[in-house]
Amino acid sequence: MPTRQFHPISLAHVDITDSFWLKRQRTLRTATLPHLFSELERAGNIPNLRLAAERKREGYQGPVYMDSDLYKALEAAAYVLHKHPEDPVRAKVDEVIDILERAQEPDGYLNSYFQVVAPDKRWTNLRDWHELYCAGHLIEAAVAHYEATGSPRLLNIAKRFADYIDSVFGDAPNKRLGYCGHPEIELALFRLYHATGDVRYAKLASFFLLNRGKKVFAQEHNIPLEQYDGTIWQDNLPLLEQREIVGHAVRACYLFAGATDLAMETDDPVLRQQLITMLQRVWANALNRRTYITGGVGNEPKHEGFTKDYELPNRTAYQETCASVALIFWAHRMGQLFGEARYYDALERALYNGALAGISLDGMRFFYVNPLESDGSHHRQPWYGCACCPPNIARLIASLGSYIYARSKDALYVNLYIGSRLRLEWQSKPLVVELQTGYPWHESVAVRIAESASPRFKLMLRLPAWCEAPELRVNGAPVAIQRERGYAVVKRNWAPGDIVELRLPMPPVLMEAHPRVEADRWQVAIQRGPIVYCLEEHDQPAPLTHLAIRRDHPLHSRWEAELLGGVVVVEGMAEVLESDEAWGDTLYRPLRERALKPFRAIPYYAWDHRQPTPMRVWMPGV
Repeated sequence: MPTRQFHPISLAHVDITDSFWLKRQRTLRTATLPHLFSELERAGNIPNLRLAAERKREGYQGPVYMDSDLYKALEAAAYVLHKHPEDPVRAKVDEVIDILERAQEPDGYLNSYFQVVAPDKRWTNLRDWHELYCAGHLIEAAVAHYEATGSPRLLNIAKRFADYIDSVFGDAPNKRLGYCGHPEIELALFRLYHATGDVRYAKLASFFLLNRGKKVFAQEHNIPLEQYDGTIWQDNLPLLEQREIVGHAVRACYLFAGATDLAMETDDPVLRQQLITMLQRVWANALNRRTYITGGVGNEPKHEGFTKDYELPNRTAYQETCASVALIFWAHRMGQLFGEARYYDALERALYNGALAGISLDGMRFFYVNPLESDGSHHRQPWYGCACCPPNIARLIASLGSYIYARSKDALYVNLYIGSRLRLEWQSKPLVVELQTGYPWHESVAVRIAESASPRFKLMLRLPAWCEAPELRVNGAPVAIQRERGYAVVKRNWAPGDIVELRLPMPPVLMEAHPRVEADRWQVAIQRGPIVYCLEEHDQPAPLTHLAIRRDHPLHSRWEAELLGGVVVVEGMAEVLESDEAWGDTLYRPLRERALKPFRAIPYYAWDHRQPTPMRVWMPGV
């Protein structure tokens, strides 16, 4: 079996022209990034590293993992510099790199908490203190910065730290067993391997992955094995024995994303097959039993993670923004490994719903927790004491160009329908492809060959699972759709001006949940295309608790250019309970006909942008 079915095409080759996403990337560049770095100064993330650079031993602010949030912001800034090399954020990035160069210890170690507060405590609490996690985010930022600017300064810092980590952890007699309580460094080390070609980094990632489950944390914290439960850290079983997604949601998705990287990189066919078998069963459990309709994961607040199959409460849903981002990272890798469109279906659902809800339309406020029901008291905040989500959603949006296209030896894949212009070489000759669409609001997608030397390849267009009757045209002529692993396949000798049009009908539909999802039993939700909808009370004729959506009445969609930055709303009819006043002192009465009144639903990602009001995704359906 090949190590992967296709390779993603990096954002260096992609210019996003999309009306939906270009606006968000512009907001990210002009509002979100300045806001992030301002808050990182105010909250202490950057000052902490200045203290380390000055070899101070007091004044540290915040929890132990403060460095990681700065590194995620640096990564987001690097993606911006890919397309906007003179953006003002460059000066801030260079300033931070100056600080990091001065802060790094002679042996390569770099972590402001341990350098300022606890220099004698390195690697003494791998479970809780996030040293390797912070290092991973530094490495990811460094690779992104190097690819964007060509400057090796930040990459050299990351390499020195990675080399030091490699001198500490491993199988050799002079090294030690260990892994991080919060997986992340595994993904970063594979990226560093690809950027440098140094196989040591891939081997170190493999070491961290394949030793997980040896219950290192029990020994580290003097917990008898018979009393130890490592589930929250995915330390309950060896990696290859995992059967379901468990523990902390972000950690779990990062771990399995790293395991997918390993499956694509290992040259051991037995290990690869073991990894594939494990990944398929854990993915099936996650997507078929433990994922919200909005694409997010992690149902309970106590451990920010999973409990049991089909337990998906709405008002207490945790669905951390970082968890949706982490699921996107994992889905992207699973798509590469298996070459199946269904993984990008999951990615798309999380992107347009669970993840996108995590950032406000003005780019300045963020959700940490994303419930599917609110009494009106849950709101986005400018910052958090644990500020992992704001820079995480920022780096995702900034890097979106790298998720749209992929290629294999004989095929070009379109995985996301985001308007863009792709430039690359095919068979050593230039190829320019333009993707034009009004997605996610409009049904049509057009792929135009703008420049080519008549190469022959397969154009693979993802057929979203939500679309029941797609239609395909080539140069205006209808053609029967040939399907392959969830893609429509068009194979021909391509010439400039060739156009492939894909129509994806988007009627709004009522969705229902598996009957074992107790919170959603007898309830319905609304979806149109990739967008999941919700009802906010101020749009309705009565309180949400007094409404039930009529299933026998049609749903209608309508474009509202002035609402919430421009959205398609969905309208229908609902039965309305009479008010308490209308009942008076009557406790029971014969069932009467209820009034029918129109309701309006908005995209879930856009809720909480007007006056505070109750919100629900799932509503009674009658």
